[in-house]
Amino acid sequence: MVTRFRIGTRKSTMALAQTEEIARRLTAAIPALDVEIVKFETTGDADQTSKLLTHGGKGGAFVAEIRRAMLDGKLHAAMHSLKDMPGNEETPGLVIAALLSRDPAGDVLVLRRGLSLDEFRKAGAKGFKIGTNAVRRAAYARRLFPHVEIIHFRGAADTRIRKLDNGELQRLPDGGTVGPADALIMARSGLERVGLIDRAAYEFPANDMLPAAGQGIVAVECVASDWETRRILASIDDAAARACADAEREVLWVLNGHCNSPIAGFATINGNAMTLTASVLDEAGGRFIEARQSGPAGRPRELGRAVGLELLDKGAAELIETSRPR
Repeated sequence: MVTRFRIGTRKSTMALAQTEEIARRLTAAIPALDVEIVKFETTGDADQTSKLLTHGGKGGAFVAEIRRAMLDGKLHAAMHSLKDMPGNEETPGLVIAALLSRDPAGDVLVLRRGLSLDEFRKAGAKGFKIGTNAVRRAAYARRLFPHVEIIHFRGAADTRIRKLDNGELQRLPDGGTVGPADALIMARSGLERVGLIDRAAYEFPANDMLPAAGQGIVAVECVASDWETRRILASIDDAAARACADAEREVLWVLNGHCNSPIAGFATINGNAMTLTASVLDEAGGRFIEARQSGPAGRPRELGRAVGLELLDKGAAELIETSRPR
């Protein structure tokens, strides 16, 4: 029986808050467990300038070092935000052993100090700069605000807001700078985790900005052959979150999306039924393909596959290919 349980995580405020929640749930389920949180500074955290593609996308930038530590036997498990885990590929030797119950999955608009939502709306965002690193958010923002300027903006949730409030320029990979930003688009769940939800000026309805697949879900990964760890983590696995995640990530698998793909997917459960909506956009926000289907909540992968295939029938592959890194 494992009594000392080591969980790896990034050092950011949000990552630590998510990992502390895992620890709380584990000790509540298994009081004898002594959970130790092991902090890592990943490549994506250390390099706040480059595009994430430089480090192999989110999968390479934020999880590679932690995964190596698990495979080397230095950790029992690792915390990840599910939306940051590639859905179009499996990680050899590892498995997502637990998913926490889903936090609010939507995106919110955060405005710099002194800028009101009324002022932003009346201008139709014209003349303002919205900062984001997510191609999905950028594509939706261009669709919602055709005259806005989207700028590259990276950093942990609290760091991004500090940069916004201080009017800091964002360094670019080519050595230049951009900004300062007037607004940011961020995950509501992330702001809640770092205690900054009061900065959300507006919450986008899913109809206007569909969340990323897995957004709002905390994942706990471990070595696939470590059955004792899998048994421990099963005690905190949330069935509804897993079903929604299976459906949404199946869409990513069917589409063979990459980390630069503006793909969104969001599933909801009502009784025994699940509804899944997914979309693919081009980066400019001009072309938009969406599919929505319902099915039994107990067969989420089948529903995800059906929605993914419908998107392909509507031309999603061409949109994905145009955004693929060259």
